[in-house]
Amino acid sequence: MDKLKAHILVVDDDDGIRTLVKKYLNENNYLVTSAKNAEDASEKVKIIKFDLIILDIMMPGKSGLEFIKENIKKIDTPIILLTAKGEATDRIEGLEIGADDYLPKPFEPKELVLRIQNIITKTKIKNQKKIVNFENIKIDLNKQLIFKNNMEYKINKTEKIILERMINNPGKTFSREEIGLLIDLDKERSIDVIITRLRKKIETDPKNPKFLQTIRGTGYVLWIE
Repeated sequence: MDKLKAHILVVDDDDGIRTLVKKYLNENNYLVTSAKNAEDASEKVKIIKFDLIILDIMMPGKSGLEFIKENIKKIDTPIILLTAKGEATDRIEGLEIGADDYLPKPFEPKELVLRIQNIITKTKIKNQKKIVNFENIKIDLNKQLIFKNNMEYKINKTEKIILERMINNPGKTFSREEIGLLIDLDKERSIDVIITRLRKKIETDPKNPKFLQTIRGTGYVLWIE
């Protein structure tokens, strides 16, 4: 199996729906945990950080809406509601109190997967780091500035794109080809010049870089953790 994309909690009192959703999501490389009611789901979110929750509104005992009200301040997990056709009022309330999307029953499993992909992608973008501090350095991508030893260095759009991708993938080696695709540049020499310019803004000794290092024959890596 390819690398798992996300860990999803499926909450529904219908065994058939839980089985169907779990099977389809597993086939699309998602790890799935299921819960048969809101109480069961509440116990699971206490011990596991899920990437997304698929939540039925109408269940015996506590409803999906009650689950959201009880847990919305404790978790920051995106929620997709599963709703029956006649539940427009509940659906609206669910969105008002914190759900991210809804899908009426019966639904196409493929549509569910597309909605999941859309929400997870947006969540990753929202959660990307924009400000990082390490040793005597601060990188602020929002302001496009690097602060080092009480000095301030401006970074341009191209440098920001490279740093943003590296900061959010610490320890990952980026080939010159990957960097070129990021900034729409295919000249290796020009990419080397950009990296050299960044080192002067980040490193205490740019000729012997500690953070933005060259992996010989492979590319560049940013070590900040």
